Amino acid sequence: MTDNITGKVIVITGASSGMGEATARDLAAKGAKVALGARRADRLEALVKDIKDAGGEAVAVATDVTKLDEVQKLVDTAKEAFGRVDVIFNNAGLMPLSPLESLKIDEWNQMIDVNMKGTLYGIAAVLPIFKEQKSGQVINVSSVYGHKTVATGAVYCATKHAVRSLSEGLRQEVKPYNVRVTVISPGAVDTELTQHISEPELGDNVRDLVKKIAVPATTMADMVAFAISQPENVDVSEILFRPTVQPE
Repeated sequence: MTDNITGKVIVITGASSGMGEATARDLAAKGAKVALGARRADRLEALVKDIKDAGGEAVAVATDVTKLDEVQKLVDTAKEAFGRVDVIFNNAGLMPLSPLESLKIDEWNQMIDVNMKGTLYGIAAVLPIFKEQKSGQVINVSSVYGHKTVATGAVYCATKHAVRSLSEGLRQEVKPYNVRVTVISPGAVDTELTQHISEPELGDNVRDLVKKIAVPATTMADMVAFAISQPENVDVSEILFRPTVQPE
């Protein structure tokens, strides 16, 4: 399964914890060269050290995905360090669930900026490189909630539906350049995502549920590796996964 991963240059956003960190460690162990972006530079530095100590290759750039110039710097750094870019994993995301009537407008804007614009900025940063190379892969993160809508999740669900839609539009547009596009929709995964919920009772309830049923962040790493490892003429367009016991 590692045959189409070894040597690939892979950019990962949201790499300082959770699914991004787990994926970075897994892909580096499989022989990929990883360029890691997140806001917490200290965590990125520790992760790069771990990867290098294990014999892998990694660079890191402090990156706020709501700023196009910072995402571009991450991608440019990957190309400068390793000579090319083969994959971007647009993983950064926020999930501050709340009822619309709570009017947490700052949180709405944050979700739109990180979940939607951050994904678009990742695409914008790599697309010229992929067009020139006539190869590449974009992997975007949606959610189970990108397939359904639930109360208290209206804005979050909207952003994750949007990621699926823009991924499909991108997939259709990049066929002339031999670029693959994958959208992965996770269910309950053990990450920091639920810590973003500022509604006290709602946050406690969601965190309790996730703690009981969540699969580890390495599950996402397995999905990403599967999508990348397929032959170049196979485009894994969508993966939806959840814990076996998750009812929705």
